[in-house]
Amino acid sequence: MDQAAVVLELVSRYDSVMREPATTPTELARWRDAALAICDETDRMALAGFRRDIPVDTKPDRTFVTEVDRSIEHTVRTRLKAAFPGCGFVGEEEGIERAGASMLWYIDPIDATANFIRGINVFATLLTVARDGELQLAVVSAPAMRERWVAWRGGGAWRGTERLHVSKVATIEESQLIYGSRRADVESGLMPGFDAAMSAAWRTRGFGDFWGYMLVAEGAAEAMVETGAHPWDWAAPLVIVEEAGGRFTTASGERAIDGPSAVATNGLIHADLLRRLQTKR
Repeated sequence: MDQAAVVLELVSRYDSVMREPATTPTELARWRDAALAICDETDRMALAGFRRDIPVDTKPDRTFVTEVDRSIEHTVRTRLKAAFPGCGFVGEEEGIERAGASMLWYIDPIDATANFIRGINVFATLLTVARDGELQLAVVSAPAMRERWVAWRGGGAWRGTERLHVSKVATIEESQLIYGSRRADVESGLMPGFDAAMSAAWRTRGFGDFWGYMLVAEGAAEAMVETGAHPWDWAAPLVIVEEAGGRFTTASGERAIDGPSAVATNGLIHADLLRRLQTKR
């Protein structure tokens, strides 16, 4: 079975509705503490390479990768294997390992590598753990922004010591909508009503990558819309947005991290935004 097929098999475990937490508070705390300690280390690694003259390679899918990406993912896997023997991994740079493990970690060593290599400080390490197919805990650590977001099932979403909540804006016309790439979103054909939906909003911005989702979780924006990412890009945002009280689905409404699109909202505008995105003009 090739890697794409394995990823589809992994994420097919997810239900279309929320489940009750499958872990104890003690387990969640142990996973959280391990992920935070690892991110302390990977933050230092990322900053050591940031705005430095480092080699950049282009992968077959035309995305960029650096030695920092590879080193961070290798370090994360090494630390997690030592802390949780037998766990599995879905990672951007080293692929899938022990796909059938009950505990599965999703790793994006540097989300927004293009920003990283251009000296833009909006990049982060994303770590997420699933137990028996349900995402349980996530950490998004953005060292150059001096920000870190954490969420776990039943424990809420946090930025530092501040608990996060999505906004209470209830209409598209009052909403700030964020997107990854207008060209990619429109050309994908997955959102035929993209331009009309954006035109109806109070304000739009193309922030992209992890940060758009974090702004939704913080209540600073009402929605983030994106196409063409991967499970390791979307696993952490799903947990954080949901624990902040929002919703995360594909543009066609499935709760999934393996689809070709993602729409994260405060929940109040979700149905209307999905309808508008799917409405041809």
